[in-house]
Amino acid sequence: MRRFRHTALFALITAAALTLTSCADPADGTGAGQGAARGGTPTTDVVSGVAKDEAAAKLLPARVRASGTLRIATSVGSPPGAFYEEDGSTVSGADIDFADAAARVLGLRLKREVASFEAILPALGSGKYDLGTGNFGVTDERRETIDFVTYINDGQGFAVREDSGLKKITDLTQLCGLTIGTGAGTTFEVTLQENLPRCAEAGEKPYEIATYADPAAIWLSLEQNRSDVVMSTINGLRYAVSRQKGLRFLNEFQRLDVGFAFTKGTPLAPAFQAAVNRLKKDGTYDRILKKWGTTASAIETSRISPPELG
Repeated sequence: MRRFRHTALFALITAAALTLTSCADPADGTGAGQGAARGGTPTTDVVSGVAKDEAAAKLLPARVRASGTLRIATSVGSPPGAFYEEDGSTVSGADIDFADAAARVLGLRLKREVASFEAILPALGSGKYDLGTGNFGVTDERRETIDFVTYINDGQGFAVREDSGLKKITDLTQLCGLTIGTGAGTTFEVTLQENLPRCAEAGEKPYEIATYADPAAIWLSLEQNRSDVVMSTINGLRYAVSRQKGLRFLNEFQRLDVGFAFTKGTPLAPAFQAAVNRLKKDGTYDRILKKWGTTASAIETSRISPPELG
């Protein structure tokens, strides 16, 4: 049984953003208008035709091959990663397509449960789930307790209101004295907390970090002048500002590999690595990226827990 948690505020904002995607040109290279229906959500089926790969499936532990199922925790945030459609219960997005496609390669059925971003990684260690998705960036700190199988490259970036005087952020001391809105329990929050003392060292007023569990609340804080800057995923920022008036993407700050998350030492990693590389070989991988307008996030090959990008 799937359990879905829904925030009405986020549903309204997401629905509005998705409605705007129906105006996008399918040939504009973003993929936003491809197969659009139900208020503009990309609906092109890029998963159901994926065939099982016996060689990859043989890499699974015998118990998993016998059961044929895995428990996956999914963090629902905002497009294009994972989000609720207008019905408030159906989950869509690139993370969903990648996980479902990899499962088909391995001949598995996923039992998906929606969980909060900050709860998923600890829950993997407790054995509650077999894997998780949530645009989890691969960091050296996370690699101490989590194994990752990479499938895209995303990272950290900034967005502001159109009237902001900020042009480009290359050093976090440029944020001193400002309020930054970001997601709770994310690499963005960690980065901001770690660099917070630098403002005092530079003789500047420290920046304030405003964290939110609901992605919609982050954008509202920016629109209502309670935050000066939003720090989030590069893909998510580009998607959002292209569909909301009065906002602009500022710049990329740091690139990170993103992967399926597993408990440390999992025997599932080699099989999922083989599955992602199979999707690249048969063209499904590129079709998923094109559907969600994230072709710039392609990786050359899937890796298991690579070092954090410098």
